[in-house]
Amino acid sequence: AGPGKREGSGGMNRINVQVNRGAVNAMLGGLGLLTGGYVLVNHCMFNVEGGHRAIMYSRFGGITDRVLGEGTHFRIPWVQRPYIYNVRSTPRNIKSLTGSRDLQMVDINLRVIYRPQTESLPQMYRTLGLDYDERVLPSIVNEVLKSVVAQYNAIELIVKREQVSTEVRNRLQERAKDFFILLDDVSITHLAFSPQFTSAVESKQVAQQDAERAKWIVEKATEEKKSIIIAAQGEAEAAKMIANAINQNPGFIELREIQYAKDVAETLSTSSNKVYLNSDALLVSGIARALGRDEHQSKSKGGWLWN
Repeated sequence: AGPGKREGSGGMNRINVQVNRGAVNAMLGGLGLLTGGYVLVNHCMFNVEGGHRAIMYSRFGGITDRVLGEGTHFRIPWVQRPYIYNVRSTPRNIKSLTGSRDLQMVDINLRVIYRPQTESLPQMYRTLGLDYDERVLPSIVNEVLKSVVAQYNAIELIVKREQVSTEVRNRLQERAKDFFILLDDVSITHLAFSPQFTSAVESKQVAQQDAERAKWIVEKATEEKKSIIIAAQGEAEAAKMIANAINQNPGFIELREIQYAKDVAETLSTSSNKVYLNSDALLVSGIARALGRDEHQSKSKGGWLWN
């Protein structure tokens, strides 16, 4: 019985050892799977977000010519490495201090909206790297601005601003193509001159305004003089005509007095106020003089004539 019991207990120990080894192996297998999944997800897969593109570098072949689009992609750890570019339109402001044709210093702020040529990303990485905008845009913007602004005077830069902006945009777009960069828009947002030049322009504008005002005053005085002369000539002609009419017909004055009295009477008749005027105020005395003259003429003929 003793030996049988010992053999039974030994068998149970071997079974327990085997069970323990199986559990350990299962744990090690699970840990290996987790490690493999972690390595697969973090080192064998990568994502390209929207508005981005990727190129692949291989230790054995260098940069490949294939451009990877949006989505999830696989790579070989340690052998392959992706480089991701932002291909969205990106705005950037670039300042430049340059000189005009008349040697005036001009401070220009240029707004550029740019993006890389998607199909040329491998070549761009080989020649410029990921920070292509920092390497290229400031230099070519200053180069183009200096060449264009030097063709215009300071005043022309203000008056022909749209024309200058168009010429800068066309030249800059052609220049950027050499570096695989596309420019969606180029515009001049700020244009400033030195304080001395600004003060001189303001003084010139004030002087021109004063000269125009003085010219206007002279023209106004000339026109007023002409109108006074014309009015005086008209009055002289009217006085001459009235004098001739009086000489030819002495009753012309009485006729004018009667017309004036009629106009005054019509005006007073339409008024709501009551006004009392004598015959002298109404100039009706002319009628009396006319009647007196007729009476004198009738008496000189020998009596009155009654109808």
